[in-house]
Amino acid sequence: MTELRGKLVQTGPDISAITQNIQQESLLLDRVLTEMDRVIVGQRPMLERILIGFLCGGHILLEGVPGLAKTLTVSSLARLIKARFNRIQFTPDLLPADLTGTLIYEQHSGDFVARKGPIFANLILADEINRAPAKVQSALLEAMQERQVTIGDTSYPLDDPFLVLATQNPIEQEGTYPLPEAQIDRFMLKVKVGYPTRAEERQILDRMMEDKQLPLEPVVSLDDLRRVRESVRLVYTDDKIKDYIVDIVQATRTPADAGMPELAPLIDYGASPRATIFLARAARAHAFLRRRGYVTPEDVKAVGADVLRHRIATSYEAEAEEIDSEAIVAQLFDHIEVP
Repeated sequence: MTELRGKLVQTGPDISAITQNIQQESLLLDRVLTEMDRVIVGQRPMLERILIGFLCGGHILLEGVPGLAKTLTVSSLARLIKARFNRIQFTPDLLPADLTGTLIYEQHSGDFVARKGPIFANLILADEINRAPAKVQSALLEAMQERQVTIGDTSYPLDDPFLVLATQNPIEQEGTYPLPEAQIDRFMLKVKVGYPTRAEERQILDRMMEDKQLPLEPVVSLDDLRRVRESVRLVYTDDKIKDYIVDIVQATRTPADAGMPELAPLIDYGASPRATIFLARAARAHAFLRRRGYVTPEDVKAVGADVLRHRIATSYEAEAEEIDSEAIVAQLFDHIEVP
């Protein structure tokens, strides 16, 4: 290992071979990004996070006000990847069977047969997920974690890849059902979607004035995507980077041990070991998107807030001081020593 401008670089031939392979495989994602730029103005961070979810097989929670192209981004990406896509509008009267399917009695055979629901697809857009009741959340939880759905007495495996992209409105909370902590933890990333810049909004206006939908043709097959996912697993993560990730997650639980006793009263509980795994995987995918065969601390920092912001429960004292989990994560990354 050598250190170059604060970055860990493996100088051996293996890293060179990995980087060469990644540069070749990443051309597929470049085609996806090029086509998405024809449809979506700006929102590149959101799009990259969704691609990280695809590359790692992790579910994503998108939080933003209506009208920020969250649904358009997901549906357009599904068309480009040639994936089976279903959009489910979550409402208070939704039933688990509306999501997973149910048993139907066939009169001519006298048997009950399973009719599969919309959850059986590669890409699921769960629109306004926090408007569904607890039973629906429980059914979705099984699908997200176990990658299977139980109908009657039989469990059916879900497609591979299977990815849930859920949206929620942070403004209007009346008539909503807060997501259980166990389900929130199963989202690999929570992405906050912001407003476009003035220049981007002007470009959006120019495109929408034309009032025509741009055709999108598939540019990546599911087999291509599976092959790219195997390449992502080859990205090298040094032991010092792994220690850095563990130090960050540990600091969310015991900040005093990390030299930040002032944060202890602000945190009710920290991130689970699942956060450690997801942070390492997301950093590896981020390095892949940057066409590198190794992970740097900058990759960890780039995805750190998305992995940790929904896994840190703040205390009443933090709320009184108007300190949210995102501010705590920023302090952690500022304090923890970078390898």
